[in-house]
Amino acid sequence: MTILETPIKDLLIFEPKVWKDNRGYFYESFSTKIFADAGIDLTFVQDNQSFSQKGTLRGMHAQSPPFAQGKLVRVIKGRVVDVAVDIRKNSPTYGQHFAIELSGDNHKQLWVPPGFLHGFLTLEDDTIFTYKVTGFYSKESEIGVMYNDVTLNINWAQYLDPELFLLSDKDLVLPSFEDFRSPF
Repeated sequence: MTILETPIKDLLIFEPKVWKDNRGYFYESFSTKIFADAGIDLTFVQDNQSFSQKGTLRGMHAQSPPFAQGKLVRVIKGRVVDVAVDIRKNSPTYGQHFAIELSGDNHKQLWVPPGFLHGFLTLEDDTIFTYKVTGFYSKESEIGVMYNDVTLNINWAQYLDPELFLLSDKDLVLPSFEDFRSPF
C-alpha cells in the first residue's frame, strides 16, 4: 500500500496495491501494521456504511472530544468527492480543506484524523461509502459547519450542479465557520 501526504499535515491518502485478473480483483483494504508504520497507532471500534443517490451531500461533520473520531473512508461502489477541513486551532492549516475523488474503481482511501470536519458529495447513483472509526458515535458530541460556508470556500459546484444536491434537514441548519468554535 502506498501512503501519500496531502497539503494538510496528518491527512493521508492510502492507495492499495490491487491485483486484477479475469475473475475480478483483490486488495488489502486495511492493515494495522501499515497504519502503525505510518505512525498511526489507533484502534478502530466500528465500521459504518452509507448508500446514496447521485447528489447526496453529507457534511460537514465531526464529533467533539471525548468522542472525537478518526475515520478511514473509502468507496465500495460509485464515486464521491470527499472533503476534510482542518479544525485544529493551533494548526497552520486551520480552516483549510482538502478534496479528493474516491471511487469503487480507484480504491483510494482517505485517513481523516480527529480534529477535522468531514463530508462528501456522491457523483453517481447507488454509491456505497464506508468508513472505519476510532470512536463510538455520540449524538451530544455532534458538531459541524454548513457545507456551503463562504469562509471554507469549498467549490462543490465544480463537481456537480448544486440544483441536484440532496441534503438532510440537519445539514441545512449547521452554523457558519465564523460562528463555529472548534473544540480541538
